[in-house]
Amino acid sequence: MEEETKYNKLKDIIKVYLPEDVSVDAIGLESNFISELNINSANLVDIVLDVEDEFDIMLENADMDKMQTVKDALGIIDAKLEAK
Repeated sequence: MEEETKYNKLKDIIKVYLPEDVSVDAIGLESNFISELNINSANLVDIVLDVEDEFDIMLENADMDKMQTVKDALGIIDAKLEAK
């Protein structure tokens, strides 16, 4: 799967959980889920579950801890897809 396709799928997942005061345009590779996109920890768990479903992968708690930015999430997705 191409990087841009993964990125767009991830953006589609994230935008559902953005608070009203954050624009979809704010989602960039370096965007921090909590401090920049204002996503709370409960919604971050929902994002992880949606990522697991969308990409057919399993994420561990350690993966969630490392998932600070959109770029981090893409790196974890890549690693999990390669390990399949």
